[in-house]
Amino acid sequence: MARRTVPATLDRFFKISERGSTPGTEIRGGLVTFVTMAYIIVLNPLILGSFSAEDTGAKTDAFGDILPVGQVAAVTALVAGVMTILFGLVANYPFAMAAGLGINALVAVTIAPQMSWPAAMGLVAVNGLVVLLLVVTGVRTMVFNAVPPQLKAAIAAGIGLFICLIGLVDAGFVRRIPDAADTTVPVGLGIDGSIASWPTAVFVVGLIITGILVARNVKGAILLGVLAGTVLSIVVEAIVEAGPSQGVNPKGWNLAYPALPEDVVSVPDLSLVGEVSFDAWAQVPAITAALLVFTLVLTDFFDTIGTMTGLGKEANLIGRDGKLPRVGKALFVDGLGAVAGGAASSSSNTVFVESASGIAEGARTGLANLVTGLLFLAAMFLTPLYEVVPIEAAAPALVVVGALMIRQVAEIDFRDFSMALPAFLTIVVMPFTFSIANGIGAGFVSFVLLRAATGKARQVHPLLWIVAAAFVVYFGIGPIEAALG
Repeated sequence: MARRTVPATLDRFFKISERGSTPGTEIRGGLVTFVTMAYIIVLNPLILGSFSAEDTGAKTDAFGDILPVGQVAAVTALVAGVMTILFGLVANYPFAMAAGLGINALVAVTIAPQMSWPAAMGLVAVNGLVVLLLVVTGVRTMVFNAVPPQLKAAIAAGIGLFICLIGLVDAGFVRRIPDAADTTVPVGLGIDGSIASWPTAVFVVGLIITGILVARNVKGAILLGVLAGTVLSIVVEAIVEAGPSQGVNPKGWNLAYPALPEDVVSVPDLSLVGEVSFDAWAQVPAITAALLVFTLVLTDFFDTIGTMTGLGKEANLIGRDGKLPRVGKALFVDGLGAVAGGAASSSSNTVFVESASGIAEGARTGLANLVTGLLFLAAMFLTPLYEVVPIEAAAPALVVVGALMIRQVAEIDFRDFSMALPAFLTIVVMPFTFSIANGIGAGFVSFVLLRAATGKARQVHPLLWIVAAAFVVYFGIGPIEAALG
């Protein structure tokens, strides 16, 4: 009897059968999501933290202080684990959370140099409180529901291209071309037009393997592809000794290094938890602090709306009315992620687009989040073990998921140019500017303008006029701040 009760309880709570899934599928999906997201525990510390204040390129605040890399890694895993589990329990969606890329760079490069690290993280927490206020008042949910279905499809497709580009760049298949007098091309294939490195070759092989498995409808195809890429990378490294990249070896492994670790367990340092203050308004002019919060809120707000829209459509969770059920609860937990990220100095935590990899494996409920969250918490202690999986082995999953998400363009009527251009801008601006929020902003502003110019202003929800105006301010924040300063 007990053996039947536990699955039945899980089924009722997470609605597993109702959504056409199984516990095994959810567990597998949660594992895949973690594997494709685990890089954030390595990358976030490299963006926010430094090994020493004396190092070249150290991220110091206005007082010359740094966030130690090891401590940032620990709180990154901690907050991601807690918030991912909470999201699964409250919202019951397979949308994992972690420190958001883009916001962390904004904090490290723009905000912290003007004030102390605790004050900078205090602004992140204030951003989260503002977002929570917007959720409680229903504004965030109303904006989410006001977006036309075709723009939601464009957002999903744009996210597909965005995460594909992330995978290609992480694997070294696409690289930035250094400024040179003989070219204006910003990016190129590998090194000098060739994949040119063993890690990138592993990515190519992994992509082929994963693509074949998905095309043949093999269960666990993406997870099997990642595991195959990991094994291949360990074997290749043992033979060719490519070494880690570390910013100086372009042919080395990016981020994690595929070699069996000497140690398996390490004790996390959580000293950064609670190292937050609200002194920003005393350290910089009030208008500067307010504009920084505005930028954080707008980025956080629409990154989340865009990501949830794309993930919800990919998981077939969007209702016939074009709305995501329980979206209010989902947005509330996401707002808590910003507060928690600021309080722990890991930067704002938000729903991660890489959750699409677990969804592609069949994950449809919050049970997958429990798996992903527990793995994040375990990662605090198992840092040497998860670092065995190089990003080149996980990147094929992002490319494959991008290919799956781009299918959403079929829902867009490109014959109506007043919709075609906004949808197109939404799709292409995301990968070209490396920002989901930028793509949404370009799409919203152009949608409102074209609808108004073609006599269809009444088809624009009143909230979208306000949002479009906010994005105009967002895109012009630099000149506005300079004029007010």
